[in-house]
Amino acid sequence: MQRQSNDTFWHRFFKGVIIALGFILPGVSGGVLAAILGIYERLLGFMAHFRQNFKRDFWYFVPVGLGGIVGIALLSAPLEYLLAHAQVIVLWGFAGAIVGTLPALMKTAGSHGPRDSVDYLWFGGTFLISSGLLYFMSELFGTLPANFGGFIVAGALIALGILVPGLSPSNLLLILGLFTPMLTGFKKLDILGVYLPIALGGVLAMVLFSKLMDHLLIRFHSRVYHFILGIVTASTLLILIPNPYAAESISYANATLSTYLFSALALILGTALGYWMSTLESKYK
Repeated sequence: MQRQSNDTFWHRFFKGVIIALGFILPGVSGGVLAAILGIYERLLGFMAHFRQNFKRDFWYFVPVGLGGIVGIALLSAPLEYLLAHAQVIVLWGFAGAIVGTLPALMKTAGSHGPRDSVDYLWFGGTFLISSGLLYFMSELFGTLPANFGGFIVAGALIALGILVPGLSPSNLLLILGLFTPMLTGFKKLDILGVYLPIALGGVLAMVLFSKLMDHLLIRFHSRVYHFILGIVTASTLLILIPNPYAAESISYANATLSTYLFSALALILGTALGYWMSTLESKYK
């Protein structure tokens, strides 16, 4: 892939700022944004064939990474504020954004041929098992700590959102109790405690799973996407259900009529945003 004449340092920096939205906004996929901006295939190729053209591709993505850091830092503070002061409304909006992407995920899941009974079993089984595991995860395994190791896991999940366009990992981070601590660390520019482990987790996941994901999508495309659909559906539903075992669980204790009305509006607007993002994916992926 030849670099375009207008693909300067600052063009790539700005692309990184935009892609950062997909790292922390549920319903918005970093992979979709990377595809829209024309760097998804090069990024996937870089990670899948790390030693080939390393120097050229590494320096190509440096400004993208710097832009991503700036974008995350700028967005984290207002998002953290909204979660603290309007949690129910914001989470319903998040859920709507994810729901809006489901039709595109379903279409992609069946794009390589008609669904069969095994596909439905994959979806149903994944939905039931992941619902139980995610709901009782803290009770069964303890809370995932918001420390260096926990943020490595967060980085790996974010990387999956890039490897699989249309998959938003933020709902999983909410359930795991890492989403708000991550935003706080981003806002405070905690380089060693938050940015570094997330970057390490992301790079490790990209290097380890890019070839595997490419292989699985080629050999078992329908099964993989029905597996993803099961996890996405379960985790989105759990965002809206109070969970005494989850640190960042939604709480309706102080909700008023206006809260529910604005939540319904946020759900509608979020669904429209998610659907729009999925149409962009279809156009640019």
